[in-house]
Amino acid sequence: MSNSTTAAGRRYIARFFTAMLAYVGVLCGSLWAIRNLEPTGPLLWILAIAPAIPVIAVIAIMGLYLIEETDEFIRSVLIQSMLWGVGITLSACTAWGFLENAEVVPHIPLYLVFPIFCGSFGIAQPFVGRRYQ
Repeated sequence: MSNSTTAAGRRYIARFFTAMLAYVGVLCGSLWAIRNLEPTGPLLWILAIAPAIPVIAVIAIMGLYLIEETDEFIRSVLIQSMLWGVGITLSACTAWGFLENAEVVPHIPLYLVFPIFCGSFGIAQPFVGRRYQ
């Protein structure tokens, strides 16, 4: 199963990579500005939050893909994979949080939760798809 086999899948890939390129650009630019310009006040807040905007766009793009995809099999595999990704992410973050609370593991920044979800979602896809082979 490939996302690029349907029109909705091709649109998803194009939107996803555009948003990810924007993320890299905004992240690099905001980090550079924070480190070199030493902003304060509202400008610091804006620069700090700016990389979240393309990440939020990716989440919206994923939802849009689910709406636009007309292939019920692809949609079903994606939804099930996302649910596994959410479950794995929530379980891992909850367990890690309790370990952090006991000070037996280091703190992990919250901005890593979405990449953890994406990894879990990606790992789940072939397993979910395999059920139907």
